[in-house]
Amino acid sequence: MGTAPRQRNETEHERLDRQLMELLQGFRVAITGVQVLFAFLLTVPFAAHFDDVDRVGRGLFYAALLGAAVASICFIAPVFQHRILFRLNQKPLLLRRANRFGIAGALALAVSITSSTTLIIQTLVSDTAAVITAVAVGGLASWAWFVQPLISRKAAERAEQKD
Repeated sequence: MGTAPRQRNETEHERLDRQLMELLQGFRVAITGVQVLFAFLLTVPFAAHFDDVDRVGRGLFYAALLGAAVASICFIAPVFQHRILFRLNQKPLLLRRANRFGIAGALALAVSITSSTTLIIQTLVSDTAAVITAVAVGGLASWAWFVQPLISRKAAERAEQKD
């Protein structure tokens, strides 16, 4: 745990290439899940009994659909920006933007997953179960995607400052 990170034998250009490829590969994994969720959400209003969904349920559906749309945009944006800025020596800029888009996309995806799961639980079980579900799903996404990595980042930064 307390070991210093190993230095890679790579040039700055090679490091930027590797970092960009790692980031884009992560987006490829995330976008598949977002696309499936988004496609499902696009069909929901046309399903039988959607008219029976109450005002709160429609609000949850709106949040889920909007979150999936924003997540899709954020996860796809770095790919198109890379294509447009190709061969213009803009990789540091692309990496910063892609990282920000990735974080924004993850936030939007967390909203979408939490909202859609909560809507389904509200419809199938009860409002109380829906609230418990929202807290559990939102809390798990927050912990796994944001809080835990931020804690690790802070610890790594503190360890680096001691060296």
